[in-house]
Amino acid sequence: MMNNTNKSALGIIFPNSYDALIPELVNVRLMASIPFASRYRLIDFMLSSMANCGIDNILLMVRNNYHSLMDHLGSGREWDLVRKNGGLNIFPPFADKTNKPFVGRVGALAGILGYLQSQKENYVVLSDTNVVVNFDFNAMIEAHIASGADVTIAYNEQEFPESIKESTANDKGFYYTFGIENGRVAKMFVNSRESGIQNFSMNITLIGRELLIDLIENAYIHGEEYFERDVLLPRLNRLNIQAYKYDGYVARICDMKSYFDENMRLLDDHNLDALFSEAPVYTKIRDDTPTRYIDGAKAENIMAADGCTIEGEVENSILFRGVKIAKGAKVKNCILMQGTVVESGADVEYVIADKNVQVTAGKELKGTDTFPVYIGKNQKV
Repeated sequence: MMNNTNKSALGIIFPNSYDALIPELVNVRLMASIPFASRYRLIDFMLSSMANCGIDNILLMVRNNYHSLMDHLGSGREWDLVRKNGGLNIFPPFADKTNKPFVGRVGALAGILGYLQSQKENYVVLSDTNVVVNFDFNAMIEAHIASGADVTIAYNEQEFPESIKESTANDKGFYYTFGIENGRVAKMFVNSRESGIQNFSMNITLIGRELLIDLIENAYIHGEEYFERDVLLPRLNRLNIQAYKYDGYVARICDMKSYFDENMRLLDDHNLDALFSEAPVYTKIRDDTPTRYIDGAKAENIMAADGCTIEGEVENSILFRGVKIAKGAKVKNCILMQGTVVESGADVEYVIADKNVQVTAGKELKGTDTFPVYIGKNQKV
């Protein structure tokens, strides 16, 4: 199922980073467990990438709203992460003497310094879950070793999303772009407002375990919170921080519009292949019947998970498990999450329906491509 174990790297994932960017979807969950691409959660991509590269000692540093994530991950069996030593570990919020949960990566890592000191791996990979990617960590580790770097940070070249420029408040997280000279990060910009193509950090960082421990111990004593801004940025001249360019498929979730757009991009076979063809992406297994298309149903350019029943018309849409579209219903340009029911005669377009939504008979709901309508979990409209 997986490649041989890569003993040299320990994975640490921060599932709550950037929760504030999509308050609607994280009301009952965290960023990592937001449903994506009809049957996956956002964390599946980073977790699968690590597992496929033999990283089998993985920590999740959660802050809040992590019950749905624990339910999704279980013991980690689907990712082949059931281990006597290592495997998948969820660390609940660490509260210091002030009884406040950690804010940035520094506080989170300070809470597990003892754990980090007891591990054997040479390197640590740090990542968030708002970037959907099928990532080859072994290639990054090889580049890190070859360059003699102290720290290596992955980036991709892309336009700076307008929504990020509009929401650069601290509570919505920091974004980083790089000035790169001969492969080295020479400048690091925090919440830049530059337009055009940028060297945009993917928040995937590779660092020696012992160096990380030293940096975190020092940073925590000085009250620093954010690893990139407070620890790496002031040390650009002292540390060899290399930039690792990633040319593969990247979907970056930074607001409700990008969530909608990035799902819809996967209806294009070229994008779907680019994301899923590199290596398998694993998710929680749910035994269900295949999707059924009843006589008279019309379906065009859709991505449908198992367990769906389609009697009406559906076009350009993402359907999660167990969605039901009744006879006479019309669904176009929609994302319908698990258990959503669209009753007969209903007409919905540019709608994001959370889990177990019921759109009653004859209702008409229409958003636009720039402003899709969102219906909260368990709502009846």
